[in-house]
Amino acid sequence: MAERKEVSLGLFEKYLTLWIAICIIVGLLLGRFLPDFGRFLDSLKFSRISIPIGICLFFMMYPTVVEIRFSDVAKATRNPKPLLLTIIANWVIAPPLMTLLANVILAGHPDFIAGAILLGISPCTAMVLWWIMLARGNLGQGLVNTAVNALLMIALYAPLAAFYLGVSSIPVPWDLIAYSVLFFIALPVSLAAISRRETIKRRGEEWFKQSLVPKTRKISIIALLITLIVMFSLEGELILNYPLTVALIAAPLLIHYAMMIALTYGSSYALNLDYESSICNTLIGSSSHFEVAIATATTLYGLSGPMSGAALATVIGPLMEVPLMLSLTKFGLKTRRYFPRNRLQG
Repeated sequence: MAERKEVSLGLFEKYLTLWIAICIIVGLLLGRFLPDFGRFLDSLKFSRISIPIGICLFFMMYPTVVEIRFSDVAKATRNPKPLLLTIIANWVIAPPLMTLLANVILAGHPDFIAGAILLGISPCTAMVLWWIMLARGNLGQGLVNTAVNALLMIALYAPLAAFYLGVSSIPVPWDLIAYSVLFFIALPVSLAAISRRETIKRRGEEWFKQSLVPKTRKISIIALLITLIVMFSLEGELILNYPLTVALIAAPLLIHYAMMIALTYGSSYALNLDYESSICNTLIGSSSHFEVAIATATTLYGLSGPMSGAALATVIGPLMEVPLMLSLTKFGLKTRRYFPRNRLQG
């Protein structure tokens, strides 16, 4: 019966791939034929965070974390394997792997190489929770892992960027990192915990699960679709006018993404982790905090001059990430029956 309820999807969920494709096309066309619209949206910023995208991300995050039982968060902290795997994937393996791929595939384009490296050392700490929810992963584990990644970013981002880029110092956007943690983790998690507790107290857990959660999920999907229109309208003109340049930059990013998926999903299987933790590790291990990468590239190299392509390269990452993440969630749902191994052997 539980399985039947799980696959009973509404209109938004059932045709999510179609809605995403339509919104990407709409965003591209807006960017191509109404470039002033994209420039206007891009001008709406607070501490280098896009206000339209920031609002949408909040409304993606809150419905996601409101489903988290905080006993699951406590349980996740008692199981170190998924967290350690995430840390190793994001901070030990991903940076040198991206550096190698970028230098090989983008040889002769030092600006694109720099942008790709900045993406490779910026693990996602916000939107990835939405994909974990969609893939039916362990949201408690995801919250723990993203929170730890946010703290590690404060300590490790600057020295790793300086080392792999070969520069003496990196102007880390501390304010952007702090506001991202505040607005996309701390605030939605706090509000979700309070509203979850009060709703269950007043209306009961059954009403919460059967009535409120489906409605909040629709809100989160609408927020995602609006985010896509905004993101692709910002760069639609670029993508449609310079497709070969976009394809060149995308090549190492796609290969990096595929290799990190194989590594994290395969390692999770080898460690006999359950599916919920495995897909959580894989989604976090293969996504990026593109806002930080874009802000650093812009600050370090500027928007004009011989190295301005670094900022361009960091923009290509998030434009590919949404369709790729959607594909990964579908792949995870199709393969989850293989986790954990001991269940198959029993």
